[in-house]
Amino acid sequence: MFRKTIYCLVVLFLVACGDKSQKTVQPDLPFIWENATVYFLMTDRFNNGDTTNDFKHPAGQDPSPYRGFMGGDIKGVTAKIKEGYFDSLGVNAIWTTPVVENVDGSVDEGTGRSYGFHGYWTKDWTMIDPRLGTAADFKEMVNEAHKHNIKIIVDVVLNHTGPVTELDQQWPKEWVRTTPQCVYKDMNSTISCTLVKNLPDIRTEDDSTAVMLPEFLVKKWQNEGRYDQEIAELDAFFAKTGYTKSSQNYIIKWLIDFIKEYGVDGFRVDTAKHVEGYVWQKLWDQAKAAFEEHKKNNTASFKDDLEFYMVGEVYNYGLANGPLYDYGDRKVNFYESGFNSMINFDFKYDAIMSYSSMHEKYDSILSTPGMQGKWLLNYLSSHDDGAPFDPKREKTFESANRLLLNRGAAQIYYGEETARSLTVKAEGDAVLRSYMNWEDLNKAETQDLYKHFQKLGTFRQKHPSVGAGKHTTLKVLPYTFSRSWTNGTLKDAVVVCLGCSKGPKSIDVSSTFTDGMEVTDHYSGLTGTVKKGSVTIDSPFEMVLLSL
Repeated sequence: MFRKTIYCLVVLFLVACGDKSQKTVQPDLPFIWENATVYFLMTDRFNNGDTTNDFKHPAGQDPSPYRGFMGGDIKGVTAKIKEGYFDSLGVNAIWTTPVVENVDGSVDEGTGRSYGFHGYWTKDWTMIDPRLGTAADFKEMVNEAHKHNIKIIVDVVLNHTGPVTELDQQWPKEWVRTTPQCVYKDMNSTISCTLVKNLPDIRTEDDSTAVMLPEFLVKKWQNEGRYDQEIAELDAFFAKTGYTKSSQNYIIKWLIDFIKEYGVDGFRVDTAKHVEGYVWQKLWDQAKAAFEEHKKNNTASFKDDLEFYMVGEVYNYGLANGPLYDYGDRKVNFYESGFNSMINFDFKYDAIMSYSSMHEKYDSILSTPGMQGKWLLNYLSSHDDGAPFDPKREKTFESANRLLLNRGAAQIYYGEETARSLTVKAEGDAVLRSYMNWEDLNKAETQDLYKHFQKLGTFRQKHPSVGAGKHTTLKVLPYTFSRSWTNGTLKDAVVVCLGCSKGPKSIDVSSTFTDGMEVTDHYSGLTGTVKKGSVTIDSPFEMVLLSL
């Protein structure tokens, strides 16, 4: 009896003991960036885990609606990681807005008084913003994420500093320019310029001239008691690399410290098209080396051997461009400047196509030789895109389907899974930046949407074929498709039906699964055995997500 039991266990991966149906056990498949589900959150707007660091705006200088600090912090993100919130959504990467120290004062941008809650107005690249937490808080967040097999992508800015306010000193002219303003007619008028008035632009074009550290930064470090340490680290960096002490190279050093000190897995690079490609290549070279060194010294924190990830925000770059971005007078391949992924600005426009047309378009372009090994990060809404796919949250379930079942990595913008409002009463991009609507999870309709995201997200997480596999349309009505993925000896395949009938439905899976195989519908949890090339699932849903 004992020997028979052992035999059954041994052959379970091929044949269910006492059952003629094939019961193939799917091995744990690896995380790959091509299929990543990235959760993008604004740190200040997500969750308040520590009320002691809540910022009080100066008397008489209240921010305009949604343009000041609202209390979210790093500990709040960590709390949700520990709680398993991201696990439940199948999220395997979290992208946070910049956490470096931002300017102290406020400015009137023409849309009202604004503070640097968003992280893109850097004052000191070497310091975690105290309004968001501490270095220890950030380290704990990264460590907790890694325990949950979640990567951390930190948003980095090398293009500009924060604006000049009544409390923040001007960066010296050797470091920044304040004119002319960008007009985007060609490469020069996109790079050698400043994005907007009063947003000093780093002089990244000059890599041969050494510059002194800004006086205000030296005094700040001295007052904080860390001047000697910062100088020693800078001297060691420049001695090791042989780089000139130019402004860009100082910042590169400060950015890779996020890898050396905390072990972040990737950078989302802000305003990438406004900086020369060779600068990004240097950042990538240094980041990759720092990442490999950190992994070697912290092997328990890393479950795979993937290299550092760097995704670029090249505004208006889209899938249809292939690997190239057109400045007007010159086309540039950012994939050749250190980026292994690009944010896809086409996706929200492509989302109006039929599912089959959209999927076939992406499969066709991503299968071309020019896009082999080049990754996309698709999105439908974001923090600064004033024309999201579904601003009134009228197509929330469709948004999930579009985003999470398409080829390419998927970026969930915080609150898409809870239908957080994108139409609050505010000016400009502030309408996109309301506080996370946790309270709505008490509503039945929000719970339904959240569960829909959970089912799609965890299905995607388990199956790299969803985002990285070869697409095949199997049937137009109801729309049924397969995706298949192979990496060496590892294989994965899924069949998906959208718009199927409620109740019993027979799905042709003959191109993917063989007779006798038992497959599971991830959406309903029901299983079925393939017979004569088809499987029947009797569920009340109009969606089926089939896999072994």
